[in-house]
Amino acid sequence: MMNKLKLFAFAGALLTFSACKKEKLPAIDPQPNATTGVYVLCEGLYSVTTGSSASSITYFDMSTSIPQTDYFKKQNGIELGVNANDLKQYGSKMYCVITGTKPEDKNSYVEVMSIATGKSLKRIPFSDGSKGFLPRTVTFYKNKAYVVGFDGYVSKIDTAGLTIESRIAVGGALDGSTIVNGKLYAANSNHPYYPNPNNSSVSVVDLSTFTKLGDIAVGFNPTRVAATASGDIYVLTKGNYVDIPASLDKISSVTDKKIGSNPVSLEYLNVTGTKGFVIGDYLDPYFKTLNITTGAIETNFVTDPTAVVSTPYGVTVNGLDNNVFVADANNYGTEGKLFCFSLDGKKRFWFATGALPQSAVFKYSYK
Repeated sequence: MMNKLKLFAFAGALLTFSACKKEKLPAIDPQPNATTGVYVLCEGLYSVTTGSSASSITYFDMSTSIPQTDYFKKQNGIELGVNANDLKQYGSKMYCVITGTKPEDKNSYVEVMSIATGKSLKRIPFSDGSKGFLPRTVTFYKNKAYVVGFDGYVSKIDTAGLTIESRIAVGGALDGSTIVNGKLYAANSNHPYYPNPNNSSVSVVDLSTFTKLGDIAVGFNPTRVAATASGDIYVLTKGNYVDIPASLDKISSVTDKKIGSNPVSLEYLNVTGTKGFVIGDYLDPYFKTLNITTGAIETNFVTDPTAVVSTPYGVTVNGLDNNVFVADANNYGTEGKLFCFSLDGKKRFWFATGALPQSAVFKYSYK
């Protein structure tokens, strides 16, 4: 009897062990633990001869502290393109939006690159047989990339296959964009190549159905939008530089209505986490923080007297360590700079870049 009991116990243990072996723990995505490199999108100087700016990417190796300008060309043997306007990271890839020149030139595309190597994975054309779409900005949601363009369309890209799945007509000359609560918000700017009466609103797209919900009235010629963690959206409007003033408008993503406006003239707007940053217009190009609760322009961000940012041009916050990278167009010269600051405005380091640096993507090591 005792032998039978032992046999049953042993068999039960085997079954339990077998069952445990079949159970698979959920895969844990590797987590970044250090920044090893920085990619910087440089718009390039405008050429009157070509009517465009030859854009490039600078790469900074954190281990050697050596920047390499024109890194995309070095890695791929071809030019990045003309009039690049946006560079963002999604997963292991970075997406660079090349606006191109004019619709008839058909030189618009999205360049998708490996963050690990800087090599091109695919160049997605943004044109058809007759015209280019002049894409402007890219945002991401649930494994899709959404690109808005001056042609008034939103294009949905599958981030696995890197193909355009569909396009919908949304507004006028779409420029800045952001995504909040499953909705895409895109600014309808005023553009000479795409004149449209819809030049004073933000269009809203439901991403679950990929259909337009409507337009939210804002000031004339909105160009940039940025969302806060609470779901509010700030909109930079440029006015017409004559009799229509510029403003910083505020939208609620709950009601999809404008809930505030600040009569300030800005050139740049960015919100990351709990921090907002603005750059004043060409008459007063200050670089200050934005109170994302009240919409008030606050104090100068840079508190380090040893750091002189002569021409602030863009801001990117490293989500890993909250360091703030500030692009300096350096009086619009042939060489720019990228400064790294702590969150309290103290300089950590800087390096040289190509002309007119604006945004950055970070390369990480993983544990």
